[in-house]
Amino acid sequence: MLLVQCVKCQGLGDRVPKNEIGNYRNNVFLEANMSNAGMPTGKIGNLTVSRLIIGGNQFSGWSHSRDLKYLRDLFKAYATPERIMATLEMAEENGINTILSGEADYLTRYNKERGGKMQWIAQIHPNTKDVTSNAKRAIDLGAAAAYVQGGVGDSFTKGGRVDLLGEAVEFIRSNGIPAGIGGHSIQVPMAVEKAGIKPDFYMKTLHHGNYWSATPAEKRVEFNVDSNSGEDHDNIWEIAPEKTVEFMKGVATPWIAFKVLAAGAIHPSSGFQYAFENGADFVCVGMFDFQIRENAIITRNAVAANQNRPRPWRA
Repeated sequence: MLLVQCVKCQGLGDRVPKNEIGNYRNNVFLEANMSNAGMPTGKIGNLTVSRLIIGGNQFSGWSHSRDLKYLRDLFKAYATPERIMATLEMAEENGINTILSGEADYLTRYNKERGGKMQWIAQIHPNTKDVTSNAKRAIDLGAAAAYVQGGVGDSFTKGGRVDLLGEAVEFIRSNGIPAGIGGHSIQVPMAVEKAGIKPDFYMKTLHHGNYWSATPAEKRVEFNVDSNSGEDHDNIWEIAPEKTVEFMKGVATPWIAFKVLAAGAIHPSSGFQYAFENGADFVCVGMFDFQIRENAIITRNAVAANQNRPRPWRA
């Protein structure tokens, strides 16, 4: 008999004969390694990073809620200081050793009060007049790595200021930590590679469009994601996944994929598999406490199933 997890109900499932697993549709059941050991990791510079990275939006109340205006208040109400501490502790217990966020107050408290060893990849927001101050603040607060936030990467690239991305990378790296560049548009890594800039990692969105609220392909506009324009409906973060997958095949730099669940529209069993089979080295996902264990199991299975994928593992 094989212990499996029911993804549909998000709880521990029944014991099912191994030869019957194929009868269940759409990976409703996943083989579960109930040990906390075994979370796969990769290297970004000198950092050992879990393939599953926890994001921080859910702690700050930031949500891509489409028409549900109450969700940000709900996030804030749920994310009490004690629940954040417990969530980070649960993440570490399930092999997640890295958080990616724009702030570190709660992480500093967690590591100090609970003996945690969670490392922080800082999201920074340089601007055309000041490329370094925000990065310097994150470094001073103990960031293990830092990257230019995706919206900033889009804006600099659209405005023809890819050179500023290079300046940010060099400043971060000069302070002794890995430096990354983020973007929603595939034009960002394309422009960075063309300019000869060498980040230590990319943060690039990747998700399929098989969910009902996705913008139809014929209406998707480059550099429109998170633009707050009249055409930005806060419902898609990867407008050309096939183009992203094809370009990133030839990029030797480690790749953290984000928005792999389209802000909750795609189940992890589908989103993680899609990301890892199509070349992502890591996935970054905002998670509540009740989602962590299942997501860790799905990650372990998805990574194991894609060891011989078309894009080599770059980390």
